Amino acid sequence: MTAPSTFGLSTEARNLHWLLSNLVEEVPGVHSVTVVSSDGLMLLSSDPGLAAPKAAGRPEGPKGSSADLATIVSGIGSLTVGAAKLMDGGGVKQTMVAMEEGSVFVMSISDGSLLGVHATPDCDMSVVAYHMALFVGRAGHVLTPELRSELRKSMESAQ
Repeated sequence: MTAPSTFGLSTEARNLHWLLSNLVEEVPGVHSVTVVSSDGLMLLSSDPGLAAPKAAGRPEGPKGSSADLATIVSGIGSLTVGAAKLMDGGGVKQTMVAMEEGSVFVMSISDGSLLGVHATPDCDMSVVAYHMALFVGRAGHVLTPELRSELRKSMESAQ
């Protein structure tokens, strides 16, 4: 994975970048990861296509860019929140979409922020979910409005 520059960021922002990089590099089968704010803006993202070695004939990440994964995660998050309201199901904790050629996991972080993971179809879903829960537990209490604003600005300047 090519790590984004964290120069000039606060300690909390650098720690979140490190946690995200660690999730991609340490969990087998993970292609790419993103954190999306409640309003659908990408706050953090790995670099799809560089996160894991390419399997024969299989794309490495969502087509296009890391922004595509953020869009997918935001849409899945909105859809499941709406479904939970219609079904009186309470808050959505996690959503998983299994496809022939991959999986997408979405987990709530805090204040509507979401963690999204794109993984291989043969990944160990329980391992991915466990590491996502670790990320959420570590990131949730530091993802303040100030930090979200700092992360948005750093994503905008990187583009």
